[in-house]
Amino acid sequence: MSISTSQYNKMVNKRDLWRKKTGKSKAENRYRRKENKRFKRERDQYRQDLKIARQEIDALQAQQTALPARVINDKATLVYIVLRLYIVARISFRGIARILPVLSSYLGLTVKAPCTQTVINWVNRYAIARMQGFHTPLEGMAACLFPKGYILILDASIGLGRGKILTLLALDIEHYIKNPMNAPTLKQVKCIAVSVSHSWTGETIASLLEKVIAQLGKPQGYLKDGGTDLGKAVRLLNEKGIGSVSIDDISHYTANLLKHEYSKHPSFDIFTSTCGKVSKNLKQTILACLAPPKMGTKAKFMNVYRLFTWANNLLAQSPRGRAAKGSLLHKLRGSMDRLPECKSFINDFLLDASPLITCQTLLKNKGMSQQSLSECLPIINSIPNAYIRENFINWMEQQLKTAVTLGMDQHGLPVCSDCIESLFGVAKRHGTGEVKDANRIAARIPTLCGEPTWQDAESVLKISVREQEEYMGSLASLTRQRRNVLNNTGRLEEIAEDEKKPDFEVILGSKSGQNNRIITNKTMPYENDAVLCC
Repeated sequence: MSISTSQYNKMVNKRDLWRKKTGKSKAENRYRRKENKRFKRERDQYRQDLKIARQEIDALQAQQTALPARVINDKATLVYIVLRLYIVARISFRGIARILPVLSSYLGLTVKAPCTQTVINWVNRYAIARMQGFHTPLEGMAACLFPKGYILILDASIGLGRGKILTLLALDIEHYIKNPMNAPTLKQVKCIAVSVSHSWTGETIASLLEKVIAQLGKPQGYLKDGGTDLGKAVRLLNEKGIGSVSIDDISHYTANLLKHEYSKHPSFDIFTSTCGKVSKNLKQTILACLAPPKMGTKAKFMNVYRLFTWANNLLAQSPRGRAAKGSLLHKLRGSMDRLPECKSFINDFLLDASPLITCQTLLKNKGMSQQSLSECLPIINSIPNAYIRENFINWMEQQLKTAVTLGMDQHGLPVCSDCIESLFGVAKRHGTGEVKDANRIAARIPTLCGEPTWQDAESVLKISVREQEEYMGSLASLTRQRRNVLNNTGRLEEIAEDEKKPDFEVILGSKSGQNNRIITNKTMPYENDAVLCC
């Protein structure tokens, strides 16, 4: 009996469907078997890992049980921890007093955690130990600070309360030999003098420098910004025959070059005012994350490169073409004000400033040497502005001559004073209240340089309350004036009486400017790789 064509086709179709169905089922079953094997294999591995982990935990617990628990029962260790929290971790006085009770059980503290005032007293005594406990050896202090000599970094802060703070920091002239590819930081400098005055002139700065030279010896050079008062002080010392070479800070010099060329540019005021309007338009909106960086009212050109970089990046977010109404691009364009009109000015500025910033970073990390000069020249030659290009090359050649004079042309001469700017920034906000008191800030500046040692902690405990009061008590305090005058029995005349008190001044290893005496407790003021003089 023959099968018709239609029946045959039906059988073929059914067979093909059955084959597909069985093939799919086989594939699914095969996948399930593989997954089950993988699950079992991973399960067995997890069980094995858990078993090993439990064995390790049991071993550690047995080891901890056998070892004696760490117990901190001496006050010197507690002082050391407090100093580290304040200086390294940058925790406030009240924060330290709150943290230690919480961590006491974990640290094994058996002594009572200090209160806020005790923390303040320990930090003040640490500053006393650092500055007054250092005795001058017969061979001179300069060799004790750094064996090969030091660079003196000097600068004065802006007005704080009733005075300005002049700070002198010592930096090892061989900094880049011991710290290659690292710009100087607060850890590598040593505070050698701090003084407060209503105003600083070339004569008063030179007078303080003479005291420092008489006590510590003459530095190899002075690293300073372009301030006329600092420059005059160095010239006065040179006229007296006790001067040294002068090194111009690279950050301030590049800022002055940009200021000379762009501060009077007709588009600069338009650009800065537009940035302010853009900031106002973007804040409190969905685009608030695109607001411009904050710029200080003083020394604008020190950080103005950040503002131009922000503007260039913001304009890059607005490509050509029409934006849909209500879109983020439409909102962004509505907030830009006149910023697109400044695009050409922004590009011109970045063409001049970007090579400067690149070389500035290189010289900060390597110092001025023959090698760093050869690396910077091709970068600087790409600057379109002839004035900026030629003057910066002249500055580099002048600093290289200074490096040759000091024998540092192969290793690198420090040309960056950012560490003292950082010091002022930290000192103004760390450990201060709402009323910024120059004398109180100056008294704690020595604590922010270097790192505390165990010997420092022991020296802090040797300083008595009377010695601290003699060192700190006679200072004119804005906080004390406010408290005394605004109470019910206060008198305005008390402010005039405080004006007669001397401002704070202290030089490393010399008698205090407040009490005219030397603390007899010796200390190791700074770690030195060579000789430690105490």
